[in-house]
Amino acid sequence: MDKFKFEKLLIWQKAMDLGEDINSLIKHFPNHEVYNLSTQILRAVDSVALNISEGSIGQSNPEQNKFIGYSVRSLAEVVTCLHKAHRRNYINSEQFQKYYDESFHLMNMMIAFRKNL
Repeated sequence: MDKFKFEKLLIWQKAMDLGEDINSLIKHFPNHEVYNLSTQILRAVDSVALNISEGSIGQSNPEQNKFIGYSVRSLAEVVTCLHKAHRRNYINSEQFQKYYDESFHLMNMMIAFRKNL
């Protein structure tokens, strides 16, 4: 079923799942954040999977390493947005911890993947 190399990558699959979870989460943010924090976190979390896929298509290892680096930075942006959402009481502590832990796990997976290139 998987026709593209990146579809087999666990880091891509996890990034896709996190993106969908965050997309559902931001639907509960206040309306005044629709063009601010909501879109910022969504762009950042989508960028994680997008860069993994872009880097895996016919790229050299140094090129793929560069795109994984972009994904790692985007994920750091997601974590910062989660902190902001928590501080603004858009998400509770349990939600924050869940997505923080998922982000941390994905970050470690991406760093390990990059080291093995």
